[in-house]
Parts: sequence; C-alpha cells; structure tokens
Amino acid sequence: MRYVFEDCELDTDAYELRRGGAPVPLQPQVFEVLAHLVRHSDRMVTKEELLDGIWGDRFVSESALTSRLKAARRAIGDDGRSQRCIRTVHGRGYRFVAPIVEVASGSPPDAAGAADDAADDEAEAIARDAAAPIRYTRRDDLNIAYQVTGTGPLDFVLVAGFVSHLMLDWTERRHAHFLHRVGTFSRLIRFDKRGTGMSDRPGGLPDLETRMGDLVAVMDAARSERAVLFGYSEGGPMSILYAATYPERVHGLVLYSTYARRIRTPDYPWGYSAEERARYAEQLETDWAWEADMRHMCPNADDELARWWGERCRAATSPGAARALIEMNSLVDVRDALGAVQAPTLVLHRRDDVDSSVEEGRYLADRIPGARFVELDGADHFIAVDPDQILDPVEEFVRGLGPAAPTELSLTTVLAVDVAEHIDPAWVRGLLRETLEAHRGVAATADDPSVLATFDGPGRAVRCGLALLDRAAAARLHLSVGLHTAEVARRGAQVWGDGVAVAQEAARRAEWGEVWVTGTVRDLTSGSDLAYERRATLELASLGRPLDLDVVR
Repeated sequence: MRYVFEDCELDTDAYELRRGGAPVPLQPQVFEVLAHLVRHSDRMVTKEELLDGIWGDRFVSESALTSRLKAARRAIGDDGRSQRCIRTVHGRGYRFVAPIVEVASGSPPDAAGAADDAADDEAEAIARDAAAPIRYTRRDDLNIAYQVTGTGPLDFVLVAGFVSHLMLDWTERRHAHFLHRVGTFSRLIRFDKRGTGMSDRPGGLPDLETRMGDLVAVMDAARSERAVLFGYSEGGPMSILYAATYPERVHGLVLYSTYARRIRTPDYPWGYSAEERARYAEQLETDWAWEADMRHMCPNADDELARWWGERCRAATSPGAARALIEMNSLVDVRDALGAVQAPTLVLHRRDDVDSSVEEGRYLADRIPGARFVELDGADHFIAVDPDQILDPVEEFVRGLGPAAPTELSLTTVLAVDVAEHIDPAWVRGLLRETLEAHRGVAATADDPSVLATFDGPGRAVRCGLALLDRAAAARLHLSVGLHTAEVARRGAQVWGDGVAVAQEAARRAEWGEVWVTGTVRDLTSGSDLAYERRATLELASLGRPLDLDVVR
C-alpha cells in the first residue's frame, strides 16, 4: 500500500519513503514508527502501543521512541513545532493528522498525485473565497466591514478574538483552510469589529453592547435572519451575550477557548489578576511584540505563523488601541447571561491551553443549559493551529442542528420607574415614551400599573433612565428609576418574571432623582463611560443569591 500526504509517499510494500519524488533513507525502526502512525491515522496511538509494536518484548526507554519520532518528523519535513503531520498528545501518545490518500501498490503513478490535486483544488477555492467583495454597513455613523463566503445551507457568523483583518485573514494557509472549510458546510459571515481591521476607528473603544449592535447590523446587511455563532477567545463573551439577548436570531452557539470573565475572583479562580492584565496591556503597547505574544498563546506556532500574526495585528490596530482593547476586555463579565442562552451550544477547549484554562470552558458548559463540552488535546490557543481538530466536532454539531425552537424568553434590561403618590403614572408613561426612541427602548406593561420599558442593551437603558430623570427634574416631578438585566418573558407589550420584580424593587429603594442598577447591569456595562457607587444589597428568595444595588454617578 502507498500512503500519499503533503509532498511525501510512504510505500509499505517497497519499504520506501519518497519526498518530492526522491527516496529518503530511513532506519528500519524509524520507518516502522512512521508506518504505524500512518496506518492508524484515524486515532491516537499510545506510547505503549508503539513500544510494543516496534520493539516487542525487548525493554527500551521512552527516549529511544522519542529519537525515532524525531527522525521520522525530520524525514517528512515536520519540524515538531508546527506538528503538521505528527501531533503529540501530551502525556498520552501521538496521532498522524495530515490528510492521507491511500493508493494500491499496483495503481498507476498518477494516482499518487491525488493528494497534490486535492491541495491544488483547495488553494484555488481559497483564492476565490479571498476575492469575495468586502462590503460595509453603517451604524452610529461608522462603517463596519464584513465579507460573505461559502454556500452551505446554514448561516455561520464568526466572532473573532482580539483582532481580525478581513483581507489578511486569508494570507496564512492554516487560517485560510479554517475559513474555507467552514464555508463548505455553511454560508460564512465575518466582520471586523469597530476599531479594528478594515472597519472605521471610533473616537473611543466600544463596550460589548455596542459591538452586539454592530453584529445585528452586519447580519441585517448580509440578509441573515438566523445564524450559528462561533465565538473564540475575546469573541466568546460577546457571542454569549448576543445569544442570550437575541435568541430568535441564534440557531446554535459554538464557543472555543473562551471564558466568562478575564479577571479572577474567589468564585471564579481562573484568569489573571488586575495587576497582571495591566502589565500585559502596557507590555503590548511598549514592546509591540506581537510575534512573542503568538508564541505565548501557541507553543507550537512556527515562524511562518508567528510572522503572519504580527503583520496582521499591526495592520488591524495601533499600539494604543491594542492596549485599550486589552483593558476593555479585562472588564468583561457575562456570568449572569449564561443561564439565559437558549440555543444549542457546543463548548470546545484544549486541555493545556496556556491563555485560558480548560476549567473556564467547563464552567461555561456547566452553566449554559444543555451545552455539550468537548475537551481537545493540545496547548495552542489560536484556531489556525490544527484547525481540523476544532472543526471536526463543529461541523458535526452544525450538520446535526434541527429546526429552530420558538422563543419567548430573552435576556432583557428592564427599566422600572417609581412615582410619587401625587403623580399620575399615565403622565409619566408619556414622558418615558418621549425618551425611548432615542435610546431604542420599548414601552412595556405588567400586571400592576407600573411604568416600565425594556431594552436589548443595558447601557442604553441606563442612559434612558438618566434622560428621563433630567426631564422629570425640569418638570419638578419626583421619580426614581431601577434597572435589572435578566431573562424575561414577553408577549406583546406585557412582560413578567423575576427580572421585572427586581427592577421594580430597585426603583422603590432608590432616592428621588436617582437611577439604581443591579450588579448584573453594572457588570454588563463594564468598559463604558458609566460609573457606579454601591448603595445596598437586594435579597429575594426567588433569586437564590443577593444582588448588589448601585447608584449611577
């Protein structure tokens, strides 16, 4: 049998390895190690299996196996850092991961070129994908760049990590393979977040709520009513919040190598301290050492990948903006949104990821209803290292999605107004309606005669509350506002659930002329220009835990 992979051909009948058409001399044990891995490329091969299969009953140390593997890698042009062909499964064994074409020994010579033909076909397809037009959609007077490729039956929105660049994303072969393969089973929609890549640079960096609005605009522009969201690294928290806020637009959620928050706390003991993140942000701005950053996140990154990463990052943002992005992402906390995700969810995390702990992936899967967790081998954080290892379970997940279920619940920010006894609530509702349009809020009702509104973004809800109090002060009216973000049921204008009750209680406790918010609203608006001061703690039996109450400053 002949096995064809990359530019190599392993002929187990002739006991010969050829690379680039030229024979490569191998010691017998090196050949046997390579042949065994190739024959069993469908699974991981343990160290014990290799030792028993090659040396039988003879005792040899693991160092003998290591030296034969190193020689095999050298012979096929796999330097051990990129692990394009033979991947080390730390502490367990090895797996041959390069695509293989099996050719019967009696087949004509041109059959051995099937692997090269397949590679050429993919290269041509990637070139066509890369040439797809870059389009723009307008939001908040900014241009948000997006690109659509692929022809699969479902829409698939990629929410990138730290930065992206729609054009340069195609110029690294492994990253391009990732994007192209997604397009073989979906219609891939990608965008550069405002402030990065080919999108406009705003005066200040946006919070998650603003970026969610950009994603809404991109999906609308791409005529995507519902999509699978894939969020990785820093793109994960935004994808979680989007799925919880707009359940009717999310058919499935995939999270890779991500987290619920960046700064560790006693009840979230992973991530980094605030001081560590501050030093990291300063170092990136001062040294601009992007290649070194890639090697930290991906121990198996080769020079080619590290060089591309640096060029892409420098093209995608500036040193000062990079620091501000790190500082903004350090404030993210979406733990309170996890239970509100309704879409089928797949969480993937590499066991030894050096940038975010695998326990953070388990944390997400444990708290998102019905989520499935897949632990992958390896330590590399970025999607371009062994992309097929990530995409194999992703493609299976996407192809297995059934019809979308109807939704009645969504993550919503409820604004409640407490009114002095001598004031007519109907008059206050009219005053509120006059402020809602500017903040994209919706008037709501409950079983009681409360003054209520709902928002799909907590920051806009807080600003609407402040604007309402300004109008009330001008009219010398005594009002107070309470805000809470939670999973809320809605039918028409009517809303109900604990989220409504908490907002109402916050409004009742607030002083006249003040906006009080729960800790959930505070955490979800981290990174914005809003400031808060702790005032009280709210304990309701139905919540199961106390909530901070803060006044907006």
